[in-house]
Amino acid sequence: MSVSPPDKLFEIIHEDDEFLIVNKPADLVCHPTKGDIYSSLISRVRLHLGESIHPHLINRLDRETSGLVLVAKTDEAAKQLRKQWESREVRKIYQAIVRGYVPDDEGLIDAPLGKDEQSIVAIKDCVRPDGAASQTAYKVLKRFTRAEGDFTLLQIELLTGRKHQIRIHLAHLGHPIVGDKIYGGDESLYLALVESRLTEEQRQRLILHCQALHAGEVRFQWNGEERIYHAEPELWFREFIV
Repeated sequence: MSVSPPDKLFEIIHEDDEFLIVNKPADLVCHPTKGDIYSSLISRVRLHLGESIHPHLINRLDRETSGLVLVAKTDEAAKQLRKQWESREVRKIYQAIVRGYVPDDEGLIDAPLGKDEQSIVAIKDCVRPDGAASQTAYKVLKRFTRAEGDFTLLQIELLTGRKHQIRIHLAHLGHPIVGDKIYGGDESLYLALVESRLTEEQRQRLILHCQALHAGEVRFQWNGEERIYHAEPELWFREFIV
């Protein structure tokens, strides 16, 4: 069966001989789960770079999270970049739209994370006392109201890098991310999604088709200078902020 190509593979933020930075669309996995050549970010990267380059994804984003993904083009660049990521030398800034008015203009969520053993969703984690130390800093950018309710646009900085960290911490704060099907309060929505049986009523409850989380900025040192890269959220994200 032939597969229609997307309008474009991805938005390129930066490219040189050592690495490529792209703005990953929402609703695209980083690694293949299906056979077609457009179904994952890494397969699209291979199409863009050609067969002579063997790319390395330095960071990954959840399927529904949009934003900056760094791809090394050489083994040496991959080694250096991964070392910085693993040693927490990279600043990672996100934007998130959450439900409700977040009362404090800024704050730090310091709550350990581990597996949610009570959940029917196998990949779900939660705040638990014996979990791994996890810190998320946030700052309110805007509070606004729409017909669907009250919302807050946050700037988020990851101080640690746990699985689903931002999503869990914001839900723990009492302000889950709009469109989050696992941590938004009803995890059955996630099961309905993966089983392709989301109803129109369930979609309306989610408000947005993807979770409103965007990796918008990264900062790291490269060849003795600070590199800063930005990417804008997709149109649906921007238009939701009235």
